[in-house]
Amino acid sequence: MSARGVATVEVLAAGPLTTVQDRGRTGWRHVGVACAGALDVDAAALANRLVGNPPGSAVLEFTLSGPRLRFARPTRVAVCGALVDAVFIEAGGRRSAVGHGRPVELPPGELRIGRLRLGVRGWLAIAGGIDVPECLGSRSTDLRGGFGGLDGRRLETGDRLPLGAVQVDRVRRPRAPAWWVEFDDPLPAEPCIRYVPDARPGGPSLDGSGWQLDPRSNRQGLRLKGDALAGPGVEAVSAAVAPGTIQLPPDGQPIVLMADAQVTGGYPRLGHVAAVDMPRLAQVAPGQWLQWRAIDAAESQRLWMLRRAQWRRLSHLLDERLPPYAVRATEFDLP
Repeated sequence: MSARGVATVEVLAAGPLTTVQDRGRTGWRHVGVACAGALDVDAAALANRLVGNPPGSAVLEFTLSGPRLRFARPTRVAVCGALVDAVFIEAGGRRSAVGHGRPVELPPGELRIGRLRLGVRGWLAIAGGIDVPECLGSRSTDLRGGFGGLDGRRLETGDRLPLGAVQVDRVRRPRAPAWWVEFDDPLPAEPCIRYVPDARPGGPSLDGSGWQLDPRSNRQGLRLKGDALAGPGVEAVSAAVAPGTIQLPPDGQPIVLMADAQVTGGYPRLGHVAAVDMPRLAQVAPGQWLQWRAIDAAESQRLWMLRRAQWRRLSHLLDERLPPYAVRATEFDLP
C-alpha cells in the first residue's frame, strides 16, 4: 500500500539552530539580497538524491544537534553532513537507529536527531521536500533578512512543516539498505583551509597561520581568534563581497563571510576561501583550531573540478544502488 498527498511534519523540539534551506537565492545580490542556502550544498544535494527529491528541494539544516520530529504518515528520510546519532521511535515505543548517508523508510512515529560529531552541521532531506512558499525564487531561510523558509526564522517547538506530495511505500518497521555513502571525509581535529590571497597588501599574511573559531560565529560570518594581523594602513572603499570573502576588521581578527553575509563591505580583504573548502569550513566547531594555506586561482579551480568529478562518480554509483523512485544521474543537475 502507498500513502499519497500532502503531509506535514511536526517539530517536537527544534534543536539549537534548525532552518529550512535549499541551494540558495541567486540573481538578487544587486539589490542587497544575500544568497542564504545550505552551507554545504553538496551534502544537501546528496541527501535529496538519496530520498528521490530534485537537487534543489528544501531540506532542514541543523547545527550542533538536530531536531525531534513527528511524522503522521510513512516517509523516507536521509541524513548527511557531520556524523550524528539518530533514533526513530515507533508509535508502540520500539526504537531503531537511523543510519547516516542512506535512504531510510519510516512508518509513522518520531525521529530524534542527536548531537553532531566530527563537525557541527547536518542536513535532513524528507521525501517530497519541505514545501514552504518560495520567496525570490528560493525556499531558503535568510535569518539576517528575516524572510524565506518558515517565516524567516529558525524552527521552534510546535511548528508544522508542509511536505511536497509524494508516494511512499507503507512499512511496518524502519527499513534501510546496509550500504551508506559519504561525500566528504570527517573533519580532522585541526583542518587546513585553502584560500586565494587578495592582490592588495595583507593577503599573504594569513598563509601558514593558525586561528581559533570564535563562538560568536554564525551563518553570516565566521569570526577567528588569534594573534592580531596588522591592517593595510589605508581606509578601504566599500566594495562587493561574497560568501568566502575573508575580511580584516580594525581589531586584526579576520572574519570569513558565509551564506547569509551582506553583499558589500568596507573592511580590507585578505582573500577568498577556495570553493572546495567552504563545506569543510562550515563544519569547524566553536573553539576549534584551523590552519590557512595560500593557493593560486588556477589551483582553486583545479580542486573544484576534481570535486565535481568526485560527485559525478558518486552519482553514477547511486544509479546502481537506489530504487526506481530516485532521480537518475543523467537527470540530476549537479550543484
